[in-house]
Amino acid sequence: MACVSWFVFWADHERPRRGEGDILVLGDGRLLLAYTEFYGGYADHSPARIMATTSTDDGETWSEPKTLQENVGGCNVMSASLLRLRSEGITLFYLVKSHPRMDCKVYMRRSDDEAETWSEPLRVIGDEGYYVLNNARVIQTSTGRVIVPVSTYQNPETFSHWKSLIYYSDDECETWHKGGEVKLPREVDSRVGLQEPGVIELRDGRLMMYMRTALGYVYQSHSEDWGETWSEPRSITDLKAPTSPTTMARIPKTGDLIAVWNDKGMFNLEGLGRTGADITDREFQRRTPLSIAISRDEGLTWRKTLNLETEEVCHYPSIDFKGDQILITYYYKGHRNLKFVRMRVEELYRNPSLP
Repeated sequence: MACVSWFVFWADHERPRRGEGDILVLGDGRLLLAYTEFYGGYADHSPARIMATTSTDDGETWSEPKTLQENVGGCNVMSASLLRLRSEGITLFYLVKSHPRMDCKVYMRRSDDEAETWSEPLRVIGDEGYYVLNNARVIQTSTGRVIVPVSTYQNPETFSHWKSLIYYSDDECETWHKGGEVKLPREVDSRVGLQEPGVIELRDGRLMMYMRTALGYVYQSHSEDWGETWSEPRSITDLKAPTSPTTMARIPKTGDLIAVWNDKGMFNLEGLGRTGADITDREFQRRTPLSIAISRDEGLTWRKTLNLETEEVCHYPSIDFKGDQILITYYYKGHRNLKFVRMRVEELYRNPSLP
């Protein structure tokens, strides 16, 4: 592909995993990248902290990383989400994991001087339990509502049958409230359920939540009241996927929606191994390739436009924009590195299959 550049944040013996990042454009044009750095193993519950680095040349080179949020959890802190508020303040959201299955909470910090200094942490979810917030997930709607989409299990004995829901703030993160939940119908026999949600605002004022499942597709649900209630979840039939996260955003230059996901469109789902409704086929569940799709009709249909990776397992992407450039990060699991990709928006539209 032309006009595409990569930068790799390499893992090493002392830092065996780097991933789950997000990018924000600072007021002076620099890129701020926040990401998770594991330093005591590479499992999801291993010790980790949030690191930050900046770039003055749109990602060609990066500054020496510095600790943005030290590990204050019994396990780790991880999964950074950066958001610039309408008031121009910058927020950092992250997880504090104190038990690998029982205790995971969402916290946030705010900066009013372009990430030079940060406020003390504020707990977002007051409820006890295990809540998962993916990297690059927090949004602010056109009404000013800040939305934090999370998932949690419904069965605490088996840590299964996950549901997705939101917490929201209407006063720029000063106070938080619980919004609506999204669950699979009882007749769907899925231990995985609906996990790792994201939310995007549609042009007609509805919100669309997208979620990972083990059912062979990315699932979606819609809200007509800014997240207070949600429709019954349904599959996005154009986005076949393993049990892995998808990330969506709106392209400022064109207004279209973009999705980065692990494309499994080449599979016929009939006959694949399952436990209940959940697909267990090993090849289907392998998180590769990592691909990009575009929707020109507000998520009704999607067309794949290109592959970012075709061999190695890659997941937990982020999507951001600067001018006519798309900025993407993802966890490159083959070597447990964090990859940064920059390309021009026009590259997405060179596939002749796009209308």
